[in-house]
Amino acid sequence: MSRTQAEKTRLAPLKTPSDLPTNAITDISAALTTLLADMFALYLKTKNFHWHMSGPHFRDYHLLLDEQGEQIFATTDVIAERARKIGGVTLRSIGHIARLQRLADNDADYVTPEDMLAELRDDNGRLVSLLRETHEVCAEHNDVATTSLLEVWIDEAERRTWFLFETTRPQR
Repeated sequence: MSRTQAEKTRLAPLKTPSDLPTNAITDISAALTTLLADMFALYLKTKNFHWHMSGPHFRDYHLLLDEQGEQIFATTDVIAERARKIGGVTLRSIGHIARLQRLADNDADYVTPEDMLAELRDDNGRLVSLLRETHEVCAEHNDVATTSLLEVWIDEAERRTWFLFETTRPQR
């Protein structure tokens, strides 16, 4: 029984050419895929808190979280495409995200605005550490293109952490 051309194409493996060694592709794409899961988790938590914000500073906090959510979401396609560009694979489903994410969800019915901002501050701070870990993996394999992207995202996450820290700092 012969296969049709469509069947052969559908069964073809995803094999993107890369000059990186196989072990580098495996390590880097795994690190990027896990980072992508964290980015989606942080994005959704940021949007959750954006949608459920309340209180006297509603407008300022609502707009801050919307801006931060947009910035986080902007990284997701770049991360996934970078993993594919070097010959790896990436996330395939929400379940895949749930299995890999290292940042905790928040499904509480009500969270105070102060607690929302503090939780996002801590999550963005944790993300900085996770970005640095991913940077180390990429640097170890001399993947300068990915390390360059990560350096920008580290700076963005540090800025988000700083803004959230300043917003939650007690008045004197």
